[in-house]
Amino acid sequence: MSNEKSSTPPNGYTMLFLFLLIFFGSIAALVITKQFWFIFLIVASLVMLPGFVLVNPNGSRVLLLFGKYIGTIRKNGLFWVNPFFTKTKISLRARNFDSERLKVNDKLGNPIIISTILVWRVRDTHKAAFDVDNYENFVRIQTDAAVRELASKYPYDNFADEGLDEDITLRSSMAEVNEALEKELEERLAIAGIEVLESRIGYLAYSNEIASAMLKRQQATAIVAARHKIVEGAVSMVEMALNELNKKQIVDLDEDKKAAMVSNLMVILCSDKDASPVVNAGTLNT
Repeated sequence: MSNEKSSTPPNGYTMLFLFLLIFFGSIAALVITKQFWFIFLIVASLVMLPGFVLVNPNGSRVLLLFGKYIGTIRKNGLFWVNPFFTKTKISLRARNFDSERLKVNDKLGNPIIISTILVWRVRDTHKAAFDVDNYENFVRIQTDAAVRELASKYPYDNFADEGLDEDITLRSSMAEVNEALEKELEERLAIAGIEVLESRIGYLAYSNEIASAMLKRQQATAIVAARHKIVEGAVSMVEMALNELNKKQIVDLDEDKKAAMVSNLMVILCSDKDASPVVNAGTLNT
């Protein structure tokens, strides 16, 4: 629940005209009449000066009177308030925060380097000013804590040889991970009146001590997957070749010749190098 109160003080231009009128009028009257009580009017007009406050677009001023919360000025322009008010400036603009690259452990305990990019702004000036000590520092610390919490919930990647059945991983499920991070940050920053506009993972990589080993592992996984596709395609091509030869009765092959043909075709199709053709000058039996 928000405890913020809106405050609309008097127009500052009217009070500025009044200040100029009293200040310069009192000086002129003092010079002409030699009445020294006009000095009190000059001093009173000078006391008015601290009451002028300028609020820029997407800005605000939190007003306090001897520790008591009076209200928040959100409307932009020039205003005049009680000169004894304490006026704390709080920006309502959207801000970017790029966190440091943190070394954390994922769900499997692997050390990873991760950082986040957060877009946020102040929604409740009362909470930002009074419920936390320093709301900007609060955002930084809670963002780092949320990233650490998020990394411990998901594995970096899903490796089949470890028997994982994880649908969401840090590397391949960025949309789901970013959504979970945004929800975590909203819960943590609500106490400070902070609105999370966007949050996403800005950097993600294995830590240096295991990066080389994990890279080799990923390469090996990719090679195995590629070989599986090659063998699957080669078997289909050999089957098609045998069926076409048998269908069109181009050559009559017994089981031994079929086995030799299958062996030769599989070697050619599955090899990662170009095959060197050999011309058989004899008969099929040689």
